[in-house]
Amino acid sequence: MIEIPPNEIGHRLREIRAWRGQSLEVTAGLAGISYGYLGKLERGEKPLENRHTLEALARALRVSPEEFSPAPWQMSSAPGEAAHGGLVAVENALDAYELGEDPECEMREWPLIAADLVRLGELSQGTSDYAAQAALMPGLLGELHAVYARVPDRRQDALRGMIRCYSSAMWTTKRIGGRGLPLLASRAAQACAEMLGAPAWKGFTAWLRGDAAGGLSRPEQYRRAMRCVDELGPHMDDLEVVQVAGMLHLSAALACAVQADRDTATTHLDEATAIANRLDTEVGTFGRLWFGRPNVGVWRATIGNELGDGVPVAEQARSVNVAALPSTSRQAEFYMEVGRALLTDTHRRDEGIHVLLHAESLAPQRVHADVFTREAVADHLRAARRDAGGRDLRGLAWRLGIAPESGPRSN
Repeated sequence: MIEIPPNEIGHRLREIRAWRGQSLEVTAGLAGISYGYLGKLERGEKPLENRHTLEALARALRVSPEEFSPAPWQMSSAPGEAAHGGLVAVENALDAYELGEDPECEMREWPLIAADLVRLGELSQGTSDYAAQAALMPGLLGELHAVYARVPDRRQDALRGMIRCYSSAMWTTKRIGGRGLPLLASRAAQACAEMLGAPAWKGFTAWLRGDAAGGLSRPEQYRRAMRCVDELGPHMDDLEVVQVAGMLHLSAALACAVQADRDTATTHLDEATAIANRLDTEVGTFGRLWFGRPNVGVWRATIGNELGDGVPVAEQARSVNVAALPSTSRQAEFYMEVGRALLTDTHRRDEGIHVLLHAESLAPQRVHADVFTREAVADHLRAARRDAGGRDLRGLAWRLGIAPESGPRSN
């Protein structure tokens, strides 16, 4: 008899460890965690709560962290099915176009292309509709390459548009399991920024690459962020550069938190706050990064959860004016962090579920794609013994792709 966990992490851990031929003891030692904790993770008795442990296990098993996220067909329901169906078109677009080469595709008038760029931005940083982005982005990217090749007066506009398309491709493929594609998309964005030559866009794409590849090496994410901050130093009279510098400090803070360096993470969070206070508005608009005091508050919540702060994350979040963020996706990410923090307290778990439901109402595909939210809900489902867990909990678990059955099953 084996117990089937109501989450995918335990199953994937066991699968990959067996494939590698590594014992529990060896894997736990390489990951720097206890043998007992790894056993509980595999049996689904404990949730995986942070990037630090996820990435340590990935290094111990010599796989990418993304390997622990299931494909849609491996889940009890497939919330990302529609989006995943567009991955092939996105991958083809990332492979097909070379900067400066005419793709020989049809090209509409610029106002129509520009309108679709606005729409893509709304899909990306609005509701995080990955399915719609995967449908829109490939053709739009081809048109932008055609503009660059055929209309010299529009090359700067085309480069900025390409960066937005590659950004959309990075976030979409990262969330729905396009292994290797997020890094490819972020490097293509960097190539466009280099050609554009604007410091703010160079900084933006450096931040984007950190978001795409940070899980592979947090020390490298930190070094790249700090190197770019230094390069932006002479341009800090430009408010667009100021916003990017703030985001790079937030990237550095997360990199430190994943390495369990609380003091340095706090230093960079404080630096980001000081930069946000330089802005004339509460939320900046460059690159749809929405940098400002509310966004720093979202990142503080993320980093607090990474460091295991629990309920105090939710208490500190009360001061964050998250409604000021134009992005419902960013608001949803904030409520995901608050909900996860509340779930760590047995007396506030129902409150945590209702906060997660609110996050889901804002950006369902973003919430469904989050491995730590799935883990937290699976753990609560297990603790509630499913039948006593309530309709809201069971419904959310199903939509997250968590198996409804968690009892014993025969081999």
